[in-house]
Amino acid sequence: MRRRAGEARENRHASPRGEREAKPRNESDLEEILSGQPEPFLLILDCVKDPNNLGAILRTADGAGVDTVIAPKDKAVGLTDTVRRVAVGAAESVPFVKVTNLARTMRDLKERGIWIVGTSDRATQSLYETDLRGPLALVMGREGEGMRQLTEKECDFLVRFPMKGKVDCLNVSVSAGVCLYEAVRQRGS
Repeated sequence: MRRRAGEARENRHASPRGEREAKPRNESDLEEILSGQPEPFLLILDCVKDPNNLGAILRTADGAGVDTVIAPKDKAVGLTDTVRRVAVGAAESVPFVKVTNLARTMRDLKERGIWIVGTSDRATQSLYETDLRGPLALVMGREGEGMRQLTEKECDFLVRFPMKGKVDCLNVSVSAGVCLYEAVRQRGS
């Protein structure tokens, strides 16, 4: 079927019935996912609320080979139709786990030997000076405000991006892409 000029193409990842949220995985699923990974590569999102950002992040996470994306159950967007549409299939291929207590989950990950590296404008260490090999969880903060204080406290390291222009920070989906692909580069994947 031909489209008219300016008409959007059909997206097979979205439901025509408006926004609805698909069921994410939970903490027990996380345990199962981690048990099969000798060197897990995880992404933690602290209260990301924009469905376009989450969709773009999931798409990038899939491309980078992330094993699981973790987010809190509250104060964060879920797997809505918009997220699935923007993710272009990655919402179905990358496990998305919602947890009740993000700080507790981060402590559990550290007990498993997973290093947790968060992004912060207040960090003194550059992303490019940080070893991102081995069991790793990268943490991205919410739009506009960054990580919550308790989330930041649970990180083993905080890293920053060298910002050469006039803007203070990058969009969370862009930050995720920069971090994920620096980890891919370092890991030799």
